[in-house]
Amino acid sequence: MVLNPRLSTHSAPVFLTQPVHPSVVEANDAIRALVDSRAGKDWTSTEAAEYEVLLIEWAAATQGIGAGIIEAA
Repeated sequence: MVLNPRLSTHSAPVFLTQPVHPSVVEANDAIRALVDSRAGKDWTSTEAAEYEVLLIEWAAATQGIGAGIIEAA
């Protein structure tokens, strides 16, 4: 069976409606650095918890909730 990809009928470029907030970039960079530093290694429970916190910060930043959400967690 041959599968052919479905071509999009939408040809206009997609643009973000709002500029990316610096906290989103910071959280994304922190996540990437943590994951890169642990590539191919087992994670400690502390590192796993740090990753979870970074994901929460990233999610909050992308939704415009802002910094400081972790202090309440």
